[in-house]
Amino acid sequence: MFGPPGTGKTMLARAFSQLLPELSFEEALEITGIHSISGTLKEPLVTTAPFRAPHHTSSYVSLIGGGAFPKPGEVTLAHRGVLFLDEFPEFEKRVLESLREPLEEKFVSISRAKGTEVFPANFILVAAMNPCPCGFKGTKKECVCSAGDIYKYERKLSGPIMDRIDIFLPVAEIDYKKLSDKAPEGTDTSKNIRDRVLKARETQTKRFEGKRINTNSEMSAKDLEKFAPLGEKEKNLLNSAATRMGLSPRAYHRIIKLARTIADLAGSENIQDKHLAEALGYREKKN
Repeated sequence: MFGPPGTGKTMLARAFSQLLPELSFEEALEITGIHSISGTLKEPLVTTAPFRAPHHTSSYVSLIGGGAFPKPGEVTLAHRGVLFLDEFPEFEKRVLESLREPLEEKFVSISRAKGTEVFPANFILVAAMNPCPCGFKGTKKECVCSAGDIYKYERKLSGPIMDRIDIFLPVAEIDYKKLSDKAPEGTDTSKNIRDRVLKARETQTKRFEGKRINTNSEMSAKDLEKFAPLGEKEKNLLNSAATRMGLSPRAYHRIIKLARTIADLAGSENIQDKHLAEALGYREKKN
């Protein structure tokens, strides 16, 4: 999410975590064990998806894990839940680059002289950033950043990291009048959205029954051929957009996964061109 300060990015991230399904008993045991050995367990059994929000000054070890006797970091404490990184470009470059492995492989490997420890790290990354260092580019307030400042700020995020992010969501300023008015008739409530999420997750559970994966995001390129096939019209749309946008093979496959999820949320059996168009629209970052 990108937008000026105070527009609700942190609030949206916390609300997002509340839309996730309850953990299964096996997942609850797994996460309880992780938090127990980390010394962060506050209840006998963790039954809701974790939400972790480390500060942007967090070190590499606190985020990824490590130490003389390796302990899990934030990416593992967020396993099966949400890792929220506010002020995304303000994290150390080494810390950001270290996210590549867990975002791709769903685990982290920590090597020490005595051996290598592997910790699970299958989380949903939600990141937030301002449009510029001062935060007011494109708003009613005056931006005091130079073109060089803005360029350096955006360059803090490498291409490989940006390539692993599926949705770029602008969070604009809200008119003061809308803040005090009641929501219009027909506005989606959190309950309605959560119901759709639960239904989509049930669809995915049935789809991958007996397989090694549980959700669309875990599909490999080979899985896409079987579980997310595209019609001729949809293939042409995606190939044309991929050429125009210069998408990497990774981004190409991630768009299909996202389109499959959008179709699941809409209750559609097949991926349609409108689902692909929406996924492509999210992919393109608009400053």
